[in-house]
Formats: sequence, structure tokens, C-alpha cells
Amino acid sequence: MPPKQKNKSWSALKQAGNESFKTGQYGDATNLYSQAIKELEKNSKKNPEDLGILYSNRAASYLKDGNCAECLKDCNMSLEFFPYNVKSLLRRAAAYEAVERYRQAYVDYKTALQIDCNIAAAHDGTNRMTKALTEADGPSWREKLPPIPTVPLSVREKLSQQAAGKPAPGKPAPATPAQPNPPAQPNPTPQQNGIKKTKPASSDKDMKKGQALKDEGNALVKKGEHKKAIEKYSQSLKLNPTEVTTFTNRALCYLSVQRYQDAIRDCDEALTIDSSNVKALYRRAQAHKELKDTSGCVTDLNTLLKVEPKNTAAMKLLQEVQKKK
Repeated sequence: MPPKQKNKSWSALKQAGNESFKTGQYGDATNLYSQAIKELEKNSKKNPEDLGILYSNRAASYLKDGNCAECLKDCNMSLEFFPYNVKSLLRRAAAYEAVERYRQAYVDYKTALQIDCNIAAAHDGTNRMTKALTEADGPSWREKLPPIPTVPLSVREKLSQQAAGKPAPGKPAPATPAQPNPPAQPNPTPQQNGIKKTKPASSDKDMKKGQALKDEGNALVKKGEHKKAIEKYSQSLKLNPTEVTTFTNRALCYLSVQRYQDAIRDCDEALTIDSSNVKALYRRAQAHKELKDTSGCVTDLNTLLKVEPKNTAAMKLLQEVQKKK
């Protein structure tokens, strides 16, 4: 443990902690972050977000040392000072996962994805938790989850801007292999539809207009007017490009008018936002089947059945395509 560093500002102590973390001296980093927290707490002009970042940094050190209990405590403190801090959510999720509290981990991974749907670590974590919870609780596992908080639009806008642009001074926290520091791009799917993956958060006005257009599209689908519904869904997605059900609804319409590649691209988009979305997996499997891509179809159906093992439609389609092999 390094000697107590006297007469150093909290920011200098934080920087020293970051340097220790980078060189793998996690115990030293923990000590330095603790000193920084004490110094900052004494400062009358302290910024709550700065305290939140220090607790998050110390949580990363605890996580690296395998001290999940202290990591969880620090993440909770961090999120009190800096609500919806993505790094704290990801570190807490990793700690929950390590101690097999899979429901809480799932909630944190999904909350992080509300803030930035491009975080590969959160997509991967969601997939692992989905598999673990399905094995533990069966197909009704979602019913046993704690509530997933809704991230306010104003918070999503602020944090997505920080992620896409330059972070505020002092914001970066040290990375941990368990959860990469910057939001990472997800692995690209075989087909992409040209929509940029980093989508700006929609305003409340745009979201309401987008929802109204989506509702109009849904009404047209009920009437069997799939081409007109596609137009409404497309208009809706321009206003709210992160609404997963609009992509899966439009994919259904594309299937109905035999535009199978377009259906696949919409399902790709939906799965980028929600990697375990059952409708997207099923509709993409249907499109692959129509395009004679049996391998792609089987892969999607097997993935779906890991999420919902008793999905009868998926089991029936899988049997059908396997008979034709």
C-alpha cells in the first residue's frame, strides 16, 4: 500500500489512482481513490458527479481484485451521486453476475442499453443472463425480474451526447476487462440497413409523433394493408429510430409483401437494440427460410429457443426446415 499522499488535491489523487490501475496495482488504486473521496468530501464546492466517478473508479478496482461485495457498495454509492452512470451500471452488473445474482445483473445490463443501445458488453451480458435465467427459472423467467427502471429522456440525451462526443473533464474512469470503459460497437450483423448505429435520442415531441405513426401502421396491418403500413413505420422510425417494435412490425410487413432482404435488415436492427428479441429472431428465421438460407434459419430458431424453450411456433418451423435438409 502506498504511503498516504499529503497535500494532494482530490483530482491529483484520482489521477494517481488511475495510473496505479493502468499498471495493475489495484490495491494501491483503491487506496488512492479512497484518499481522493475523503478530500473531495471535505470540499465545499464538490460536484456530486465527481464523487460518483470516484466511487465508480474504486468499484472497478474492487472488481479487478474480486471483491464483489465492496464493488457493489461503491456502485450503489456512485449511482446515488451520479444516477444512470453507465460505467457504474456495468460494473455493478458484472459484480452481480459474479455472485450469481442474475436477475439484478440483467436489470442493470438492460438499463445501460436504454442509455446507449450500442454497448457490446451490455448486449453480451444480457445474452448471458437470459440464458442463465432461462435455465434457472424456465420460460416464465421474465415474470420474476425486479422492475427495470425507465431512464428519463433528458438523462438519455445528456449521456448519449457525452458518449458520442467529448466527455466532460474528469469523466473517464479506468477500464476493466470485465466491462470495457468506452461504449463499444456491437459485433456487426451479416446485413445492415444503413442506419447509423449511434442514434441520437429523440425528443419527447418526436417520440409522441413517432408513436402515433406507429399506431397508424398497426391499424393498417390489421386491415391487411401492409404496403401502407410500411410507409407509416418508416416515418415513425425517422422520428424514433430506437423503437425495437417498430422494426419488428415493419419486418412483418416486409415478409407479407415478400421483401425478405428488407425484413432481415429490420430484424438485424431490432436485434442490435435488443439481442434477445423473440419476434426479430423468428421473423428473420422466416425470411431466411424464404430465401432458401436453411443454415441462417436454423441458427436464428436455435437462438430463439434458448430464450424461449417452449416457443411452439419456433419448434414447428425448425422441424419443418430440418425435414427439408
